Amino acid sequence: MKLHARVGLALSAVALAALTACGSTTAPGGSATSAPASSSSSTPSTSASGALHTASTALGTILVNGAGMTVYFYDHDKAGETASACTGPCASLWPAVSTTSATPTIMGVTGKVATITGVDGAKQVTLNGLPLYTFTADKKAGDTTGQGYGGIWWVIGTNGAKITAASSSAPAQGGNGY
Repeated sequence: MKLHARVGLALSAVALAALTACGSTTAPGGSATSAPASSSSSTPSTSASGALHTASTALGTILVNGAGMTVYFYDHDKAGETASACTGPCASLWPAVSTTSATPTIMGVTGKVATITGVDGAKQVTLNGLPLYTFTADKKAGDTTGQGYGGIWWVIGTNGAKITAASSSAPAQGGNGY
């Protein structure tokens, strides 16, 4: 039992460090800028063909990657920006959905699909100008544990908009949401 408590405390400390390590600052002129990117060992959620599709979950029909893993929007991203707001520790927990395709596709979802240069230099897929991510805590296809995480991470519906319904499996989180 003591080992479980130590492991829990250690994981909590790591999560707290990740939560406080990445944030935004205000640049001259009042625009928000992300904290500098740091190298991470996260593996982007790559779809070699760029093809994403939909799947049925308890939250409805949502966007998933080629492996069936849930895809998310991040409220700190702004539509049309050329860079992701999720950098450093955030990018380790929320890997970018990336592609090798110059013209990625999302089957079954309406909206404009494009790419930006992700924090790791790869092409990050965007939908309606917003970067797409997966969540490392989702362990199998259909998991939606990132839904509502920190009040800023959302699954994506077939209309290309975020779904803000609560997930029964989503952890209650505070802080800045990653």
